[in-house]
Amino acid sequence: MPQSICACGKQFSFIFLLLVSSAGFAQERTVDPTWLHRYVPDLKEARVDFASATCHYKPMFGEGDPDSRILRSVVRFGEVAVDAHGKCESASYDRQEELYFVLGGGATLDYEQSTFPMRANDFTYVAPRAKHSLSNSGNEPLRLVVMTFRIPGKVAISAPPAQPKIVNMDQLKEETVSGHPTSVLYKLMAGPRTGKRDAIDEAYVVTSLFWMDFAPGGTNFPHHHETAEEIYLVVDGEGDMVAGGGMDGIEGRHRAKAGDAYYFRSNCTVGFYNDNKPGAKSHILAIRSKIPLPQEED
Repeated sequence: MPQSICACGKQFSFIFLLLVSSAGFAQERTVDPTWLHRYVPDLKEARVDFASATCHYKPMFGEGDPDSRILRSVVRFGEVAVDAHGKCESASYDRQEELYFVLGGGATLDYEQSTFPMRANDFTYVAPRAKHSLSNSGNEPLRLVVMTFRIPGKVAISAPPAQPKIVNMDQLKEETVSGHPTSVLYKLMAGPRTGKRDAIDEAYVVTSLFWMDFAPGGTNFPHHHETAEEIYLVVDGEGDMVAGGGMDGIEGRHRAKAGDAYYFRSNCTVGFYNDNKPGAKSHILAIRSKIPLPQEED
């Protein structure tokens, strides 16, 4: 066989193997999603530091979820269920802040050396470095949402307050928010330490914890946040959740019902259209947190 033919054959074989190998690498690589969806009743329990035999945690986003790597400021967002007379393990986080919202049942919040009762629709903020835990002294199951956020290392942290502020949703008035339709009313629950508009203004990373009450046909116009992550949990009702969109500017709509949770990365389009029929009401618990700019990353 001529030497030139042999060399060409070897070169072809090398190129073929390189192409096949590259195709294999391309197939193995996955693109990080710009938004996530979870349906709470379908979620499995995960082991976290505060879980116990009587304290169960279902991760929606963050710790315990397979896509936790894409979250920037969110450590965990999930549902905690505490059995009757059950108790969660104590925890204390140097650079994490935590918020609780009680969905149902009665809770006891152990905070530092004191205890504080919580009931359905109560919410509170737990500052970093505060030792805390939850227990259920009643005969009915306790369900609540836990929301935990990472505080960048360059942010100065103050000593935790002597006791937490606990607020019930009934104490808050519904109001419109500038730039948003009047067909959705807001309850402004928690915000940053520099703020003055929310019921609890103590957060380092969380910019807004809020409750949305949608009238029939009510709309939270599609929008995006350049330096924030956002999570929506549909508490009741049905409608179209907006998550992302295409080059033509048409938003992506997805049917949503109670128990649906959505996570939105920065710059992802987000919004909600409530069903437009008599008596159609929807309520969404939402939280937004700022993410560090690239030059601010630890």
